[in-house]
Amino acid sequence: MTDGGTSPTTGGRRTRFALLAVTAVLAIIGAAFITTAALRHTTEPPEAAGVPTAAPDTTTGTPRPDTTGSDLTTGPLMATSPPTRISIPALHVEVPVIGLGQQSDGSMQVPTDAKTVGWYTKAPTPGALGPAVLAGHVDYKKQPGTFAHLADLTRGDTITIARKDGTIAVFTVAKTERYAKDRFPSDAVYGPINHAGLRLITCGGEFDNNAGHYRDNIVVYAVLSQAGPN
Repeated sequence: MTDGGTSPTTGGRRTRFALLAVTAVLAIIGAAFITTAALRHTTEPPEAAGVPTAAPDTTTGTPRPDTTGSDLTTGPLMATSPPTRISIPALHVEVPVIGLGQQSDGSMQVPTDAKTVGWYTKAPTPGALGPAVLAGHVDYKKQPGTFAHLADLTRGDTITIARKDGTIAVFTVAKTERYAKDRFPSDAVYGPINHAGLRLITCGGEFDNNAGHYRDNIVVYAVLSQAGPN
């Protein structure tokens, strides 16, 4: 006789079917999560060039002493002239430079391709008094960017900027630093200085899938060491 309940055989089958169903659902959820994470990593991050938002106007303010590369020989100051090309022998880089302004939210515009480097037009021109600021992508739409290996630059490496007036400004790297995005040193990067300086900026560190961008910024500091005709 039975007590009106499910037989052991039938109950076992139903239990197995239920477990299989739960396992299948979990597998689908897991696959969806992995796919989403992968898409986030391969999607172009909104701050791919590594430029912090609300970039200030660096053409104003009182110049202050800057110890960055203060023991390096500096070249003469140059007249204002926009940059047209950048060459970094240590990285086998030689690409055009375009002008980049500010977006409506105050953030700096970024290049629209992986190779082009942009000069922040609210900063001094390379070779003139103050910090010239150039930004490039570490990667863009699954393509390696011109500044993919920017963090490899070391003290003494040179950076040559060709200018619209037919002259070149040669800079010597003083140091390369890495900063968390929420601790970006705006004053050190954009603040007025008492010599002709150069800052190259890109992203660095790990890619944050939740935030949709890299965790850090790479900044190369350099000082003008030579000026002359192209």
